[in-house]
Amino acid sequence: MLDLIPSLNGWAPALARQRFAVATIVRASGSVPRPVGTSMLVADGGAVLGSLSGGCVEGAVVAAALESLDDGVTRLETFGFSAEDAFAAGLTCGGELDVHIEPANKTQGCPLGEALRQLAAYAPDEPVALVRKLDLRPDGGGSSAVVLPEPGSASVSGHPELAALLDMLPDTMPDMGGHVEAGRARAARLESFLHSGATGVLNLAGAGLCLGEAAVLVESRLAAPRLLVFGANDFSAALVPAAKPLGYHVTLVDARPAFTRQARFGTADEVVTAWPHHYLAAEAAAGRVDGRTVICVLTHDPKFDLPLLETALGLDTAFIGALGSRRSHVQRVDALLDRGVPPERIAGLHSPLGLDLGAVTPAEVAVSVLAELIAARNKAASHQPLRETSGPIHQQAAPSADTPAPAPINVKHQEIVWT
Repeated sequence: MLDLIPSLNGWAPALARQRFAVATIVRASGSVPRPVGTSMLVADGGAVLGSLSGGCVEGAVVAAALESLDDGVTRLETFGFSAEDAFAAGLTCGGELDVHIEPANKTQGCPLGEALRQLAAYAPDEPVALVRKLDLRPDGGGSSAVVLPEPGSASVSGHPELAALLDMLPDTMPDMGGHVEAGRARAARLESFLHSGATGVLNLAGAGLCLGEAAVLVESRLAAPRLLVFGANDFSAALVPAAKPLGYHVTLVDARPAFTRQARFGTADEVVTAWPHHYLAAEAAAGRVDGRTVICVLTHDPKFDLPLLETALGLDTAFIGALGSRRSHVQRVDALLDRGVPPERIAGLHSPLGLDLGAVTPAEVAVSVLAELIAARNKAASHQPLRETSGPIHQQAAPSADTPAPAPINVKHQEIVWT
């Protein structure tokens, strides 16, 4: 659902409390276009917001959503590849999706409808989480929904409505048969999703989402990870705008005001005039550099590069890369060793920065750099053309309920990386 935030405040059916259905991917396997948590809204009059597959199953989902609006019953539909029936709605890519379809605004004060109206007030990059209890009872019972403004620090004990959603309020938790302990385990797993910015389904009963059982869909989005670009030049002028659609909060840093004042860097979220290593040390001391931060050193000048890399390699970050030739890399490594930087730290430096795409122009180099960033967050990436590899093209985005882990995140809906 979080993927729809940029468009929610302009979608009249939700804002006007009209009836609509919410179709959400709750399970994805094999090669599928979109991950768990991706949603599509279908209004009573047929208006649609969002997409689940890029066109493969949308028609069938809309038809099922309209049926759900007619009979008021929540349903779970499965879509996969059908070799037997060429006219069946399915995924030509060969994957399989479970889509949870629920009518909203059947009654006044519908929790799901209210949650959507709350989400419409959030900015596209603002931290937020949506936790929904997916109930597929045949009587048409709907889900509860809770919107959390700061998922990175949220706790079940600190939000009574979240505890109630998990059936964990003290008066609903008799201490018998390990019920309390099981509730604590569910809370811990849910908090793991929230704190890591992950999206996935937490099963409350049984191994799957079946009629009569209940599960919790957690969608969490943290603040955008930072991309610190050092060096105001032609290459950073191409990299900064190219990185923005990937969900980064981009900061450009250079010690020379004559360069940082140039209008071509206006797409950066921040432009800072400061010595690179001084700025990085100050940001780290203030707690604004963390394990999701990406550092790209494009200064290509030893008086900036070396003290900056010495500082950067002492921090816990997601990625550190430095642009330059192979000769520059060898000289850089020798100088860092002379400065006492441990070899194991230097081994984690992405230098020369970028995948070998034959890039020459600044725009091509930006693509090369971002390609390495994307590949680095997925250890299964082969760096090979897809036609030379086998197996599913799309890795399963949602973590399992038993072992939730940071994943782009899932991390979109926004396509925010390292969340």
